[in-house]
Amino acid sequence: MKLTLFAILALATVVLSAAKPQKAVIVSYPDDTPDSVINSAMDAIKTAGGMITHEYKLIKGFAATAPAKALEMVQTMGNDYHAVIEEDQIASINN
Repeated sequence: MKLTLFAILALATVVLSAAKPQKAVIVSYPDDTPDSVINSAMDAIKTAGGMITHEYKLIKGFAATAPAKALEMVQTMGNDYHAVIEEDQIASINN
């Protein structure tokens, strides 16, 4: 009986955590930002159930899908190096 109850609770936790809405974003930092700040932001997103979809080399930053709560946390993490978080969108030169 206890095992069945535990299994049901575990399944409910997985379903509820997967149901969090995820946003596709691009996170960028100033050029003088240390890699440790960027790595901690990526770790925070992964811990919150998000996923890093791309790490940029020409600019300091990355693309990710993450819950809004994780993005708020990343925004407040850097005191000296403020993250610019913008929604990932398709850019076009036509209408």
